[in-house]
Amino acid sequence: MERIVATYLIETPYDPEKAAAILAGEQSSGTFVAVPGETDELKSRFAARVEAIELLEEALEPALPGENTGSHKFNRAKVKVSWSIGNFGFNIPALISTVQGNLYELRQFTGLKLDDLELPASYGEHFRGPAFGMRGTMDLAGVNPGRPMIGTIIKPSVGLTPAYTADLVKILAEAGIDFVKDDELMTSTANSPFAVRVEKIMRVINDFADKSGKKVMYAFNITGDLEAMKNNYETVVKAGGTCAMVSINSVGWAGVKQVCDWGELSIHGHRNGWGMLNRHPWLGVNFPAYNKLWRLAGVDQMHVNGIKNKFWESDDSVVRSIGSCLTPFLKNESVLPVVSSGQWGGQAFETYARTGATDLLYMAGGGIMAHPFGPDGGVKALRQAWECAVEGRSLEEAVKLHAEFAASVRKFG
Repeated sequence: MERIVATYLIETPYDPEKAAAILAGEQSSGTFVAVPGETDELKSRFAARVEAIELLEEALEPALPGENTGSHKFNRAKVKVSWSIGNFGFNIPALISTVQGNLYELRQFTGLKLDDLELPASYGEHFRGPAFGMRGTMDLAGVNPGRPMIGTIIKPSVGLTPAYTADLVKILAEAGIDFVKDDELMTSTANSPFAVRVEKIMRVINDFADKSGKKVMYAFNITGDLEAMKNNYETVVKAGGTCAMVSINSVGWAGVKQVCDWGELSIHGHRNGWGMLNRHPWLGVNFPAYNKLWRLAGVDQMHVNGIKNKFWESDDSVVRSIGSCLTPFLKNESVLPVVSSGQWGGQAFETYARTGATDLLYMAGGGIMAHPFGPDGGVKALRQAWECAVEGRSLEEAVKLHAEFAASVRKFG
């Protein structure tokens, strides 16, 4: 049978081969001792296999609590383990339970992190993947190849009325924005009921599209239980919207797939809670594996943080995440990397230098709304920065060429 391969980073006071064998046993046969019925034929068909072990450095202190062996040496390694798809078929929650389940509890490990996944071609026949993906999403927003989508987030996160929010969207649309989104904390609140917010915002967006020919993409946060998400989704579709946002970690894989399967809106996957899954270097999951699971569900846009962001994540991790989104997976094209978190035009130069990518959504909140020349200046400054970055100009050259970008450097730089 076809096999799924998971790559892990492990730390253990034991020999890595022994520890890897324990991992494979726990996540297939699931017991520490042979039991009746566990035949050689059964194990050959269904037991997990350790495919490769690459030794890394040694640590003098454990990264996490584990078995107290009295050891002062903790071995680190990159390990590949495989399973037959006969163990779970195309049941992705069962797959997640296998590659991200009880193995984190094993006392033989003082560090364990899922780094990547390799899935067989049959998964590409079974799962449609993103309905729009990177290119389809940019087409919906009217963004041609060669430049990123420019976006922003409505702030304050909660508290604004639908009318005030719609007025902000009107200002942003006239400034030339491509994309606007609800904050992840904003769903349907006492002062901003979801249906009212959608009606007022989409009236502005549709009126602007009728006059200009450009339809701004707005990501309405539909996050909730399945019934609420279905109602919210239909509200957006009926109003002429093109995008819905889902807090994917809160909703879970099965719920997100249901939303994606409806297939009429580009789905903006917000990964709030990511730090809980990834922040420790020797616990959790790295973005390449995480991204593939959500692409199977059908998410079209994925948050990746940003260069010199306001959070903890390193630039190297962000660059790897952008590359992961832009790498084709199974039969599906790229998903749209959503670059955000403390961004303004100044980070465009390093972002482009390190990724070579313009196929992304570049979001700035304060970098647009707090620009000295107002939102119009903020949008222009971001576009100017990206134009200069793609042309091979430096930040200093961009300052001399563009008044709006120069003002943003004085404000933010």
